[in-house]
Amino acid sequence: MAVSNSITAILNFVAMMCSFPIIAAGVWLASRADNECLLWLRWPLVFLGFAFLIVSAAGFVGAYWKKEGLLAVYLVAMFILIVVLLVILVLAFVVTRPAGGAGFKEYRLEGFSSWLRDHVTGVGSWGKIRACLAASQICPKLAHKFVSAPHFFAAHLSPIQSGCCKPPLMCGLQYSNPTTWLGESNMGGGSDCGLWSNDPSQLCYNCDSCKAGVLGNLREEWRKANIILIITLVLLIWVYLIACSAYRNAQTEQLFRRYKQGWV
Repeated sequence: MAVSNSITAILNFVAMMCSFPIIAAGVWLASRADNECLLWLRWPLVFLGFAFLIVSAAGFVGAYWKKEGLLAVYLVAMFILIVVLLVILVLAFVVTRPAGGAGFKEYRLEGFSSWLRDHVTGVGSWGKIRACLAASQICPKLAHKFVSAPHFFAAHLSPIQSGCCKPPLMCGLQYSNPTTWLGESNMGGGSDCGLWSNDPSQLCYNCDSCKAGVLGNLREEWRKANIILIITLVLLIWVYLIACSAYRNAQTEQLFRRYKQGWV
């Protein structure tokens, strides 16, 4: 039984190490300036990573000091956390479909999952996000960064900058600076053309392109985080399966020893 406990303790130590990439991915997402207006998506991975850390530490303690009850709780809790991480990855994949285009991209709501689209762009949610975008420095910074139209049109803008800080190109407005566009808008270019305003507090924050830009930003950043999460998930599942086998072997060994001593 000591051998099985030692194996389980080592595996739980590995699982504890696996929690740090999850925490790191969560901190990275939370620290991104483009995510400052999406509070509900900033910290879930951090909390999940700390949950993995605590559960793995409990498993390590249970194995090292031979606390079989604590080990049983660990196995159940770790299984639940792995399922939660798997669900998060599946949901993330739903919104990480690639988008085409060169330079900066024009974003459309139709390119995103209906669940995420409704959750982010619904009346109750978008009002808060819109107010946060207007109060942020995401768009004003562009006016200081680009000094000419060629420089601006060759730039690789973030989805939020492309969707919220300028009018859609199909509106036919003339560039003056990144957040000021002149001329008469082509109303045939879509409903966003009538919503654009040079007012720094308005811009295209009410546009569908802005809503799509926020979703596009989520897609790009979650795609990067998914690489870390997939590797971590595979390693955690492998550790968990071996830990289950070690725990089962320990239980079998314990029953066998009791039988030999005449306890059964």
